[in-house]
Amino acid sequence: MTLSLNSIIIKPENGIEIKNAIILLHGYGGDGKDISMLSLNWKRHMPNTVIICPNGHETCPINPSGYQWYDLTKEDPDYILKQSINAENKIKEFIEEIKKEFNLKNNQICLSGFSQGCMMSLNVGLTTEEEFACIVGFSGKIIDQENLKIRIKNSTNTLLIHGEVDQVVPSIHLLEAKDFLIRNNVEVQTLLIKNCDHHIPVEASSTALNYILKKF
Repeated sequence: MTLSLNSIIIKPENGIEIKNAIILLHGYGGDGKDISMLSLNWKRHMPNTVIICPNGHETCPINPSGYQWYDLTKEDPDYILKQSINAENKIKEFIEEIKKEFNLKNNQICLSGFSQGCMMSLNVGLTTEEEFACIVGFSGKIIDQENLKIRIKNSTNTLLIHGEVDQVVPSIHLLEAKDFLIRNNVEVQTLLIKNCDHHIPVEASSTALNYILKKF
C-alpha cells in the first residue's frame, strides 16, 4: 500500500474485518506518531476500526522534526487561507486513497484532529459532497468563516472539545465555531473542559470515543 502521506496505521487484529476508519490529523509541528497516542485507548473499543495518522505534507519550519498542514510564519489571512485550501486538497486525495484501500465510504469514516488538525478536519469534512460518519475536533477553530460558508456542502455531525484556559487557540473559538455550525445547519455538540490548556486530557479522549462509537 502506497499512500500520498506517510502514515502510522493501526489495523485491527489479523482476520478481523475493517468496517470503519478514523483519520487523525496532528497539530502544527506534530506528526502522526504524536496523535496516534489516542489510539492506545480507542482501539480496544473499536475492533473493526482502522486508525490512520498521517504526517502533514510539509515540514514545519518552527520544528523541523515535525510537520504542518499549512504555514503559520506569516500573519496574512489570505495567505493562510490559500495554504489551508491546498492542504485540504492533499487530505481529500489521501482520503480517497484510504477509501479505495479499505473499501470504505465517507459514512464509515470519522475525521478527527488536534489544533491545526482540527481546523483541517472541519474544512475537509464539511466541503465534500458526501457526509462523513462524524467530525471530532480538539482545540481548534474555523480558519475563515466567510470562506467556509460559501463552500460548505454537507452537515456532518460534529463534536468540538476545548480547554477553557487554552492560550494557544483561545476557547472563544469553540463558541464561535459552535455558532457558525448551528447557523449552517450542522448538528454540533461541544465540551469545554475546566482548568485545561492546549492538550487532549483523558476526559476529552473518553468523550470523543463515546461519541464516535455512537456514529459507527
